[in-house]
Amino acid sequence: MSAEGEERFQTLHELVKAARFRLNADIWDYLVGATETETTMKRNRAALDSIAFRPRVLRDVSNVDSSGDFLGRRIRLPVFLAPVGSLDSFEAGGAATAGRAASAFGVPIMVSSVTQPGLEGSAAATPGPKVFQLYTRGDDAFIDDHVRRAVDAGYDAFAITVDTAHYSRRERDIAKRFVKHWRARNVGMNYQAALSWRDVARFREVHPDVTLILKGIGCGEDAAIAVQHGVQVVYVSNHGGRQLDHGRGSLEVLPEVVQAVGGPGGGRARVWMDGGISRGTDLVKAIALGAEVVGIGRLYCYGLAAAGEHGVRRVLELLEDEVQTCLGLLGATSLAAVERNQLVAAPAVTAPHVHSAFPLLAELERGY
Repeated sequence: MSAEGEERFQTLHELVKAARFRLNADIWDYLVGATETETTMKRNRAALDSIAFRPRVLRDVSNVDSSGDFLGRRIRLPVFLAPVGSLDSFEAGGAATAGRAASAFGVPIMVSSVTQPGLEGSAAATPGPKVFQLYTRGDDAFIDDHVRRAVDAGYDAFAITVDTAHYSRRERDIAKRFVKHWRARNVGMNYQAALSWRDVARFREVHPDVTLILKGIGCGEDAAIAVQHGVQVVYVSNHGGRQLDHGRGSLEVLPEVVQAVGGPGGGRARVWMDGGISRGTDLVKAIALGAEVVGIGRLYCYGLAAAGEHGVRRVLELLEDEVQTCLGLLGATSLAAVERNQLVAAPAVTAPHVHSAFPLLAELERGY
C-alpha cells in the first residue's frame, strides 16, 4: 500500500469507520447484521473473548514467522478471505478486487457463487490460491457444471455450503424492506434444502480428484460423518451468525470438530474456521485450538468498502502485524510454537457485539 494509505489507516478500526461513512445505511446493515436476535454473532465474539493468554518469557523471539499452510502450500498468513455474497455492493469490482488484494498479499480467497464478477471473472483476477464456494441452486448437473468450470478456471478446491437449508430472517434488512439480496438468494432454495449426505457421496464418486470442502459444520458428529464421506476439509462456520439464531460461537465448536477428525496436524481432514475473527489475537487463538487456516469475512469487507484493493491489503497487513506482536509477546516464534496450555478460560470484559473488538468505535456505534 502507498505511504499515504498506510498513514491514513494505522489501525483496523479506522478502516471500519471509513467503510461506515462510505456505505449507505442499507448496505451497512446488510454487512454487519445477523439473524433475528443476533445472538450467534455475539457468541462468536464471546467465545473469542473468553480465552486469555499465558505468556512465556525469556525466549528468543527476535525472529517471528507468522506464515501458514493452505492445502500443503505455504502462505504468508494462515488467513483466507471468506466467501461473502454481493461483494460488489461494497466496491464495484467485487470479488475481482478482493482476489487481486489477496493474491498480492499472499493469501487465498474463497469466492462466493453469489457475488460478481462470477466464477470465471473472479478467477481471472486472482493469480494466487483460490477456492470456489457454491450455494446449490440446481440439480446434479448444476453442481457438476460448476465443478468443471471451477477446475477449468484454476481454483484449488471446491466448497459446498451446508448450513443454509433455509434462508434466515435477517431483521435489519427486513425491517428496512431491503429485500434485494435475500429475495435473490431464495431462488432455487429447494435444491439447497434437499441436500443430504448422499449428495456428498455422489460428489466424491463423480469428482474424485477435486478437493472438497464442506462449509458450515457446527458439531463433531457431522465432522466425523464428513470424514467418512471422504471430505478433505471440514469448515467450521455459523455464517457469521447470519443463519441459525442462538447457535454456539465458532471457536467454542472448533475443539470438538478437531477431535472428531483426529486432532490437529495428523487428522483425517483439515479443519478451517471462521466466525467473528477481528484481531490478530483471535487468529492466534483459533490456530492454537486446531484450525489450519482462518477465514475473515466482515473484516476484509470493511477494507474493501473503505479503499478497494488497497483497503483489503491494509487489513491483511495490520492483521499480520497484530499476529506477529502477539506471538512475540507470548514467547512463540511461530504459530505452531504456541502451546495449548498458553490458552486458558477467562471471563470476558466487554459485552459481545459485532464491533466489540474495536472499542474506539463506540462513538460511531452510538450514532447508528
